[in-house]
Amino acid sequence: MASVSSSITTALGVGSGIDTKALVSSLVAATRDPKQEVITNRQSLNSARISALASASSSIDTFADALNSLLAGTGYAGTPASNDPSIATVGLLPGGVPMGLPAQLEVKQLASARTLASTPVLGATAATAVGEGEMTLTVGGQSATISITADNDSYSGLAAAINASGLGVTASVVTDTQGTRLVMKGATGAANDFSLASVSGAELAKFAWEGTDSATMASMATPKDAIISLDGVEQRYASNTIDTAIAHLRIDLNKAAPGALVTLASTEPTTTMRDLMVEFVDAYNTLMKALNTSTSTGADSASSGVLNGEASIRDMKRQLSQMTSTALTSSGTYRTLSDIGIATNRDGTLKLDTDVLDKAIAADPSAITQMLNPAVATATNPGLAGMMDAVRDRVQVKDGALAQAQVKYEALAKSLSEQLEKLDTQMTSYEAQLTTVYSKMETRLTALKATQSYLEQQIEMWNNSDS
Repeated sequence: MASVSSSITTALGVGSGIDTKALVSSLVAATRDPKQEVITNRQSLNSARISALASASSSIDTFADALNSLLAGTGYAGTPASNDPSIATVGLLPGGVPMGLPAQLEVKQLASARTLASTPVLGATAATAVGEGEMTLTVGGQSATISITADNDSYSGLAAAINASGLGVTASVVTDTQGTRLVMKGATGAANDFSLASVSGAELAKFAWEGTDSATMASMATPKDAIISLDGVEQRYASNTIDTAIAHLRIDLNKAAPGALVTLASTEPTTTMRDLMVEFVDAYNTLMKALNTSTSTGADSASSGVLNGEASIRDMKRQLSQMTSTALTSSGTYRTLSDIGIATNRDGTLKLDTDVLDKAIAADPSAITQMLNPAVATATNPGLAGMMDAVRDRVQVKDGALAQAQVKYEALAKSLSEQLEKLDTQMTSYEAQLTTVYSKMETRLTALKATQSYLEQQIEMWNNSDS
C-alpha cells in the first residue's frame, strides 16, 4: 500500500518545493525575451545607422571646412610684408589675394585727432562740481546737447555726458600733481574736428572751445588726415589704418617718413598647387573609404556595413564622384580636375597622375592656380573650395535624401522605444495574470495537501490493521 501513497504524492506534486514566483518569472521571461531581443537588436542597428549618418554628414563638413581654411591661408597665396615695419606694416584681409603688389609706399603724414584739455584745478577731484547748464558738442556737422544737472554735476558727470553723445568724442578726467582736468579727444581725420559751445551756465562755460584757446581750455593736437603716396599717387585717409588702398590688404601707418619709400610685397607661397592636389586626393580618399565601409554589402548581414543599401549615402558618393568632371572655370586649357591628372577608381576613390599634373603646372602655372584657388571666386570660377561647398550644400539640403534618412531613423528610434514600453506594459499585465492563476493553484494545492495528509493517515491505519 506504500506505493499507492507515493503515487498520489508524485501526481499531486505536493511537497515537491515548487517556487511559483520563479515559475511565473520564467514564463514571463520566456514570452518577453524573444520579442525584446528583436526590438533591442533593431534599436542597436538603428542607433548605429543614426550615428553613421551623422558621421557621414560631419565628415563632409570637416572636409569642406578644412579645404576652405587651407586655401584661405597664406600657404597658397604668400604673406604680405613691408620692408620697413617701423614706418608701415601690412596684413591680409579676408575675401581674396592682394593685387598690385609689390608697391612703393611713402608716408608723408600720419592722421591725428583734436585733443582738448581744461586748465588743471589744484585740489579738485573727479567728484568736484563743474556747474549746471547746457553745452553743444558739434562733430563734422552733427550736434548733441550736453546737459549738466544736479544729478551729474561733476567732472566725471561731464565726461560721461560727452561720451554718451555718440559723436565719437572721448572724454576722461585726469588727476595728477597739477590737479584735475577734463581731457577730450576726437576721432582722427580733418573731417572729425569738433567744438564744445556754451549754451547756459556761467561756471560750465569754462569748458567751451570753439576753435580758439582760452584761459581755461586749450587744444593740444590738431586733427589731420593721413597722407600717403602709393606708387606715386597721393592719397588721403582719416585713419592710420587703411583697408581700401590695395584690395584685400590692410596697411597700418606707424610713423611719417617723407621721402622714404617702403616696399609692400608678398612673400612666395610656401605650398604649391601640386602639394594641394596630393593633399586633396588623400583627404578625399579617406572620406570615400569611410563611406565605402559603411555601405559595404559584406558576405552576410552580420558583416555588411550599417548603411548598406542607404540611398542617401549612395547620393552623397555620387555627388562626390562628379567633382572630377565639374568645371572649376569656364575658360582656358584646364577646366576640371580630370584635365590635370585626377581620375576615379572603381571603388570611388581618386588617383592622381603626377606626371600629367606636373606638365600642366609647367605649361601654365597661373591658370592652374586661378582654376583651383581663384583670387575672387565666382559662379563660373568657384575654385576647389567653392566646388566642395556646393557639393556639401546639395548633400545637406533641407528635405534632401540625407535629411529624410535622418528623420526616418529618428522616427524609427522613437517607435522602437514605444514598442519596448508597450512590451513592458503587456508583460506586467501578463505577470499579474500568471500570479493570480498560480496563487489560486497554490490554494488548491494546500487543500489537496490536507486531503493527502488525511489519506496518508487512513492508509497508515489500514496498513496497521492488516498486520
